[in-house]
Amino acid sequence: MDPIILFFILGALAGLLRSDLKIPESFYNVLSIYLLLSIGIRGGMEMQKSGLAHIAFPSLMTMLLSVFITALSGLIARKVYGFSKEDAIALSAHYGSVSAVTFAVVVSLLKSKQVQHEEFMTVLLVMMEIPAIITAVFYYKLKEHQSDFKVKTLIREVFFGKSILLLVGGLVIGAYIQYKGSLQFHVFFFDMFKGFLSIFMLEMGVIASARMSDLKKAGLRVLLFGVSMPMVSGVLGVMAGHLMGLSVGGCTILASMASSASYIAAPAAVQIAIPKANPTFYLTSALGVTFPFNLIIGIQLYYQLAQWMA
Repeated sequence: MDPIILFFILGALAGLLRSDLKIPESFYNVLSIYLLLSIGIRGGMEMQKSGLAHIAFPSLMTMLLSVFITALSGLIARKVYGFSKEDAIALSAHYGSVSAVTFAVVVSLLKSKQVQHEEFMTVLLVMMEIPAIITAVFYYKLKEHQSDFKVKTLIREVFFGKSILLLVGGLVIGAYIQYKGSLQFHVFFFDMFKGFLSIFMLEMGVIASARMSDLKKAGLRVLLFGVSMPMVSGVLGVMAGHLMGLSVGGCTILASMASSASYIAAPAAVQIAIPKANPTFYLTSALGVTFPFNLIIGIQLYYQLAQWMA
């Protein structure tokens, strides 16, 4: 087990035992900004080395995978688990999108295992984040026939929210750094990344444990959906990666992204566009169930499946 996961478990235990352990909110925000920027910069450097022509096909396939998982998760939530239309579409927005923290963890875990992966995977992270939210929200508005829907507000939240802005901005900065051949930020954004990620995971454990108490309100179907949906999406991610010709490490990362659920960009967009959706359902499922499941069990399953398919 990677030490990063142990930090998460420590935070979860602290929350369940009602400890006063708490990362100050201001420092937590600094950590999230650092992680998103670091991921984006690394991806920009990799994109510059790989070239746009080399990543065009994987990027297109990843966007299509995101849209497909969005539609499939909404269908499963509605038809199999009986969620309302609003809650099913809200869940689909979260599960079609991606967790940047899960991405950071799987990359760190593969590095500790000395498993190689394609250099452009961070670009695919950005490509998977946006289409799911747009697909889910516009489908909901289409079904509701809402004429007073403020498109500008949604665009601002989706494209200029913190997570997307930092990831895309990091990509541009990283590409420039690689182009100039600069090593000025290497120590801070690369060498110190795992240490900052460990502290962030400690706080994520505390937050996730708080969400687990909401399972009593949400019911058994949230628990079942939060476990079954990532396994379905993870298998689709491995298959898609295999079709793209990705390595075992690349397939594992794509599967981990596909199986994860957003809890930064998606909730902000859903609260604006689908106010009738119940936050207890989509936040508890994404953060209280799917995130710890992927962290402790799911990533290892996808890695084994990627090895088997290879």
